[in-house]
Amino acid sequence: MLSIDVVAELQFQLRHLDNSVIYILGEGSNTVFLEDYEGTVIKPAFMGINFEHTDTHYLLKVGASENWHQLVLWCMQHQIYGLENLALIPGTVGASPIQNIGAYGVEVKKYIQHVEYYDLNDHNHKVLDTQGCEFAYRDSVFKKRLADQVLITTVIFAIPKVWRPVVYYGELQALSEPSAMDIFNKVVEVRQRKLPDPAEIGNAGSFFKNPVITIKHFIHLQKTWPSIPSYPVDTIKVKVPAGWLIEQLGFKGTKIGGIGCHPNQALVLTNDGSGTGEQLLKLARAIKGAVLCEFSIVLENEVRLIGKNGPVIL
Repeated sequence: MLSIDVVAELQFQLRHLDNSVIYILGEGSNTVFLEDYEGTVIKPAFMGINFEHTDTHYLLKVGASENWHQLVLWCMQHQIYGLENLALIPGTVGASPIQNIGAYGVEVKKYIQHVEYYDLNDHNHKVLDTQGCEFAYRDSVFKKRLADQVLITTVIFAIPKVWRPVVYYGELQALSEPSAMDIFNKVVEVRQRKLPDPAEIGNAGSFFKNPVITIKHFIHLQKTWPSIPSYPVDTIKVKVPAGWLIEQLGFKGTKIGGIGCHPNQALVLTNDGSGTGEQLLKLARAIKGAVLCEFSIVLENEVRLIGKNGPVIL
């Protein structure tokens, strides 16, 4: 594993790894190695938070290796509000645009102004604006055209000085005239209550994305499943909780070897310490197949699965 903290060193090292398989690893919170990886793992160490402001926005230039939740905490401490709904999401700042992280009605794309990255092909340092990032639900250009082609070094955020709370999602709806700190505290409380701590039992958080389906498809499902929940995406699509779909099919508590579907949160797959990559694939594929068969919905894994030669398709 190579730990790199300056772009010049990055350029030097990568020019000597042109023929090697390379995997960029942040904190690893969203990555599962199914077996020993035979390529080179690069662990970026680009740190620092630089802050300035305009008449209307706070501008934050943040090193990609900074911990995401620590950035949210830093903003709260400096009375810069907007990211509080995204509290306690695991991973690094550099991973946030790749996944377009989101929670409780807020996606990070709302606040990203630019993303600076190192191109692994031509060895140049480049910049993309928000439009160039091609953000979508849990998606971006970094997972499509630029997948495995870049190393993000810096993310620039533009956060409006005028703050408006977003509390229309989940348990936040119960908050009355909340402050940003009220929202932050509630999000932390809910996430700690609903999601198992990786320090206590191995997991990578939500294993599957919440699928987006057409309203026509949703109405059809309601005939059989009248209580199926949904959240609007646009005028023709809705988002359905993957955990709810999985739970209806009885997977909560199901185990294959050391790999299990968490008994309290069906969206989380756990490893009791004895699980194998083969067992994980078997359970994940069983869940995916059952959801497709019953709901005609194709689940996509949110967790990155890495085999000995690179990404593995579920």
